[in-house]
Amino acid sequence: MANQLEMRFDADPDWALVRLAIAEHANRDVPRYEKLWAYFRNPLELVGLSGTAGGGWYRSAQEMGLPVRIKGRGDGLAGSERGRREVVIENDIGWRVQTMVDFMFGNPVRIESTSGDEALKSSVEGLLERVWERSGGIELMQDLATLGHVYGHVDLLVRIDEELLMRSSLEDAHEAISIEPIDARRGVAIVSAEDYRELDGYAVHFERDLNQTVAARRERGGRVSRVFGGGGRSVPRGVERKRSVVTEVFDRHGWKRFEDDELVAGGSSDLLGGVVPVVHIQNMRQPFVYEGIGEVEVLVGLQDELNTRLSDRANRVTLQSFQMYLAKGIEGFSGTGVGPGVVWSTDNPDASIERFGGDMSSPSEERHIDEIREAMDKVSGVPPLAGGVVRSKLGNLSSANALRVTLMGLIAKTNRKRVGYGRGIESVCALILGAMDRAGVLGSSAGDRGVRVVWPELAITDEREQVAAAKGKIDLGIPIETVVSELGYERADPGIV
Repeated sequence: MANQLEMRFDADPDWALVRLAIAEHANRDVPRYEKLWAYFRNPLELVGLSGTAGGGWYRSAQEMGLPVRIKGRGDGLAGSERGRREVVIENDIGWRVQTMVDFMFGNPVRIESTSGDEALKSSVEGLLERVWERSGGIELMQDLATLGHVYGHVDLLVRIDEELLMRSSLEDAHEAISIEPIDARRGVAIVSAEDYRELDGYAVHFERDLNQTVAARRERGGRVSRVFGGGGRSVPRGVERKRSVVTEVFDRHGWKRFEDDELVAGGSSDLLGGVVPVVHIQNMRQPFVYEGIGEVEVLVGLQDELNTRLSDRANRVTLQSFQMYLAKGIEGFSGTGVGPGVVWSTDNPDASIERFGGDMSSPSEERHIDEIREAMDKVSGVPPLAGGVVRSKLGNLSSANALRVTLMGLIAKTNRKRVGYGRGIESVCALILGAMDRAGVLGSSAGDRGVRVVWPELAITDEREQVAAAKGKIDLGIPIETVVSELGYERADPGIV
């Protein structure tokens, strides 16, 4: 350990716990996270040429939840499906999660300093705004909300270039800091044995493609190339893209970066005050557990049931969408069939032709599908109206009140989640301001580092009601600046955009 540049991640005993945590995460957590992301995105997998015998050219991810009697047996390649029926996939999970994210971060948010010093307050707000904007602004907020809604939690990693920050001024200090949301499939938390809310360390572990080639370890031509032909003729044979395994480890004292188990970079964390530079946000609180509650997991079973019933209905409609005839006692009927101008005669008095088929009504099937959709509405708290689908009248209420009543569950759920996400954003800001103080860029006391997130009003209010409420608040003595900011008006920039 005398020369840290010769350290190997896979051999040094000091990293045994981190290696074990990464292995446990890969075996226990990553497969579940992959399934949750697949149900949210429902990506298509290429399996064959369009129009080939035996099926289409793609399979969607949610087909994994369909019974074998519908999706058939086989690997999905053209001509290899056995017993496959009409498959219908309606990704209700995807639009519900996206609607929740839109309600959470559909408009810019503002970070307001609670410092009583007006000059310091202005400097703090300007600095934090520049840091968040440099890290992605409202797009970063939407990304972290998407990850949190899918996986149940999201971790925000604060990266600080300490050497650059030490020689920066207040105007350009934001260039030394970035905020990065960590995908749950990459982030490995080493939770304190004493408190599940505290971190002893954190690792970011992933594999990436490099712009280099190496000798191929296996024969070219995979599942898709066999179907699409050519065996990958456009790719040089005998070579493949080089891949690298990256592991970054953070603790209270510093960080190290390993590539293919070789230490390539590292540094101290003197400016962070002895804390791990990671802020954990739970989407929905789950007591005494590090992971939170996501929006996808609770909907998977209902999504599978909905897709199964929609596929069953498609199969029934296919079988009954054309007329069929059953002929008894008529010779040669199968040779010509029934059609305009065709006359059949027979001397058999027991002969008959019976018509059946056609798309007949199935009320119980329709009712079952509707009940599944209603169950998804209740579980998720996102009614179709939130996505712009109006199925029936809203009633005799005013438009704002009608929407508020109809979307009451989604509004309450959004406000509840804003508490957790807001505290996470505030913790990130406090960590940044502490580093700025220790670097001598922006001096502040612990009491001056407090911030609060000012959320925009959900667009379900009447403007006249808002103005009347604002006048009432002013009459009660609430500062005009606060009331005006609640209405969405600011003297300068509206917030993180």
